[in-house]
Order: sequence, then structure tokens, then C-alpha cells
Amino acid sequence: MTSLVLTVIAPDQPGLVEQLSQTIAAHEGNWLESSMSRLAGKFAGILIVSVPDAQTEALTNALAGLESQGLKVIAERSSEPDSDVGCNSISLSLVGSDHPGIVRDISHVLSGYKINVERLGTELISGSMSAEKLFKADADLMVPANVDLDDLQQSLEEIASDLMVDITLN
Repeated sequence: MTSLVLTVIAPDQPGLVEQLSQTIAAHEGNWLESSMSRLAGKFAGILIVSVPDAQTEALTNALAGLESQGLKVIAERSSEPDSDVGCNSISLSLVGSDHPGIVRDISHVLSGYKINVERLGTELISGSMSAEKLFKADADLMVPANVDLDDLQQSLEEIASDLMVDITLN
């Protein structure tokens, strides 16, 4: 079996997931994991499928052919993931006044500690007491075992006040 990571984007309309899933199933593919959303009028997603080796080329060609119907799909063979042995899984939650640079500044700190972002979800929400837009982020992180979590927390707290956000690690 071959594992493929697919990225998908199209103008949002009903039937896109069906079109994609039928193409995968027609080539004996198995839909494994996915994350898909409507963003700014576009349907965007990423998914993992497994397909028999003999069907891989035919499936990738069929997926490329969907572009003529408005569905752009990029298929990449997945490689063996790096081992997460020696890492701790933690979550990060952030909320604060929206402004440019929040993700850049937080990811800079995480990168300095060699922390891998496994999942990141962000959204704009309305403040409960005002009409102010708040930026909210939730992330799953893989932290190397040699990272002092108290030191990481302190580094994040130092920039949190500059960014006017609250950050929680669990």
C-alpha cells in the first residue's frame, strides 16, 4: 500500500467531498484522516489516503483530472514519520486582541525550542463584553524531552504581555 497526503482547494459548493471520495474509492483507496474547512468562500482541506501500489499512479492522475471540474488536488507520497520517542505531547491555548504577528511571534519561540506543531487551529471570535475581535488559537505540540517546560512557559509569558494575549500550556 502507498500512503498519499492530499491537499485540496476549490470554490465552495455542495458535492466536493463526494466527488473526491468517489474518485478515491474508484481506485481502491481508503480515506484515513482529514481536516477540511470552508475558508473565505473556498473549500480547503488535507487528507491521508492509502491506495494499493498498483493503483497509485491511476489515482494521482484521476485526482489531477478533477481540476477541470474546479477541484485542485495535490498528491504527495508520504514518507515514514520521524519518531516522536523522547517527546512530550502538550497543548497550547491562546486568546487575545487580534492583530498581525501573533502566530509569527509564538511560532518563533516554539521553533527556538525545536518544538513541532502537530496541529494548529485558529479563529476570530467576538469578545463577550465588547464587539472587539479576539484571536483564538489551539495547538498540539511535540516538545523534546530535554525542554524545561517551566522555561518554555516563562518564554511564552514574556511575549504574551507584549502581544496582549493569554497563553496556557497543558
